[in-house]
Amino acid sequence: MSEAIAFDTHQFVKHLTAHGFTEEQAEVLATEQVHLLNSNLATKADIETLRQATKADIETLRQATKVDIAGVQREIEALKVDLLKWLFGALIAQGGLIVALVKLL
Repeated sequence: MSEAIAFDTHQFVKHLTAHGFTEEQAEVLATEQVHLLNSNLATKADIETLRQATKADIETLRQATKVDIAGVQREIEALKVDLLKWLFGALIAQGGLIVALVKLL
């Protein structure tokens, strides 16, 4: 945690002793309450730090995704070229076969 949470232990102890706790019990409870608050609650600064880190992570992932998409687009273009080569090759072979069959008849 980056900062302590404000907690009035004196007022807390006074309130507990006014309602039947001994001063020692109230002080121990106040100490533990401060410890729990400071170790388990996020402050505005903690949340802002997390927000900034998350924002940076998202931007990094966005950039990586753009690079990945560009790579996939290049692969698709290369596959299109290969497919067209095979298609034209097959068409030429088919045309040659048809010409050969027509000559035989």
